[in-house]
Amino acid sequence: MDRAPHPTIAEIRANRDRLEGLVVTTPVRELVDEAVAGAVGPGTRVWLKEELFQRTGSFKPRGALSVMLDLDKGALARGVTGVSAGNHAISLAYCARILGTSAKVVMPDTANPYRIQLCRDFGGIVELVSDVHRAFERAAEIATTEGRTFVHPFEGPKTALGTASVGLELVEQVSAAEAPLEAVVVAVGGGGLSAGLSCAVKQLLPDCAVYAVEPEGADSMRRSFDAGTPQAIDAVRTIADSLGAPRAEPYSFGLNRRFVDDVVLVTDDQIRQAMTMLFYSAKLVTEPAGAAAFAALLHPLRERLQGSSVAVVVCGANIDAATFAKCIGVG
Repeated sequence: MDRAPHPTIAEIRANRDRLEGLVVTTPVRELVDEAVAGAVGPGTRVWLKEELFQRTGSFKPRGALSVMLDLDKGALARGVTGVSAGNHAISLAYCARILGTSAKVVMPDTANPYRIQLCRDFGGIVELVSDVHRAFERAAEIATTEGRTFVHPFEGPKTALGTASVGLELVEQVSAAEAPLEAVVVAVGGGGLSAGLSCAVKQLLPDCAVYAVEPEGADSMRRSFDAGTPQAIDAVRTIADSLGAPRAEPYSFGLNRRFVDDVVLVTDDQIRQAMTMLFYSAKLVTEPAGAAAFAALLHPLRERLQGSSVAVVVCGANIDAATFAKCIGVG
């Protein structure tokens, strides 16, 4: 499992070139702020990889396009399907639109209405079901009856090849700033982003630590690391619903196991605190998942990373104003 095949840097670069014009190179900036300095400890330099400014508001198009660009003409014409609480659904709708096809996505009926509408605004056809387990069943039915290609929200070599471009960009951008990275912190839902990112970072900077972050209420990757095999959870119990994958899957788990140094857990209250600090100190509006990695730097990783040069991936911002205000205690 730990020696699972992985994308090479040459393959990651070639795929990133293929995505040119379809995704953007999101900014990296050093977060210089007195409140943040006090929270992370003396000597810690914090870099934000602001993937929330990616098209559709999250990193998801990188993986979805890496899959869809390889579909033949007939498969592309039949369209795609997928499962998502929000960001992957929005991404599939966007990718289908720019590639001239259609996306039918299955979402749990507990999904944020704002995200459901965003998906529809991009042209996605949305079906709502009772929970994420039923969503996977329904997407499989759609793939069989309509001939649509199922695009997994996080699993598979092509998805990891796409998400690896986040790590490639990050290392190149921070290296240009003459501040060698000592650690990267990234949130985990199913593990597709952390799999690809860690694969790229570790090949470019073998001594750089990579930490994956999960909410306590959606800890399938932590359980998988502890067990040594992909594990599932029975329900998602966190405000960071974008990180609520029901289970880990073999390929992405294998890459995480090989390249990620540790998986740490954060509470919902810690995520809310991180959202608040990112809003006031970085002027960023994030969804809970987008602040989870920063929450880990503020809490479970604070002492471990004190004095280091640390990059935090801010992975998404698809949240409505009322929910955001509630999360940071305003209004």
